[in-house]
Amino acid sequence: MSDSEDETTDQQLKIVILGDGSSGKTSITTRYAQEEFGKHYRQTVGVDFFLKRIVLPGNTNVAMQVWDIGGQSIAGGMLDKYIYGADGILLVYDVTNHSSFENIDDWLSVVKKVTETQGPEYRKPHLALVGNKSDLEHMRTVKLEKHTSYAKQHGMSSHYLSAKTGDSVNTCFQKIAADILNIKLTRMDLELQHKVVKAEITNYSKKEAGAAVVHSQKSSSMCSIQ
Repeated sequence: MSDSEDETTDQQLKIVILGDGSSGKTSITTRYAQEEFGKHYRQTVGVDFFLKRIVLPGNTNVAMQVWDIGGQSIAGGMLDKYIYGADGILLVYDVTNHSSFENIDDWLSVVKKVTETQGPEYRKPHLALVGNKSDLEHMRTVKLEKHTSYAKQHGMSSHYLSAKTGDSVNTCFQKIAADILNIKLTRMDLELQHKVVKAEITNYSKKEAGAAVVHSQKSSSMCSIQ
């Protein structure tokens, strides 16, 4: 079999990432596609495009086309074209910024408007609600119950991750790809994707140490919902 024939066996998935500017869409995309995190904020203008190949159970080769849409594009004339034909759409917000969560309604409205006009050759995209910056749990302004309730109400899968540490980023994309392709993942499959986060040693005051303990307890309880 030729190389070109091998390439055609890949499942092609178009994944679009939407959300307010500074919610961390670009950081999530580069963390996933390039295994790096940019410390300096750079606003995406228009769209950035990334490609990553993964292998799912059953030797299923998947080419993930990840589209990082600029946060200012919600009123842009090209947004409908970026969304059109997407297999999966991640609606991203910053867990420390409540307004970025409230604005998910606007992004979701645009998505529904576009997907309702798609022809029968396109199935409805998988929708995922993604809370970014889970490493800043002690600064959270969006309650866990609110996130879960919103995702359930709108038929979205629910995810928490940290682009900064890389925690749960690969797992998030793997779950979404598997859901789109109706592939069942085992616990071992998920554990292989789970990124080990190295903790930095920091000297805390007594007050900060107490807050860190609360953060640790909340983080442990969150793991069971994803």
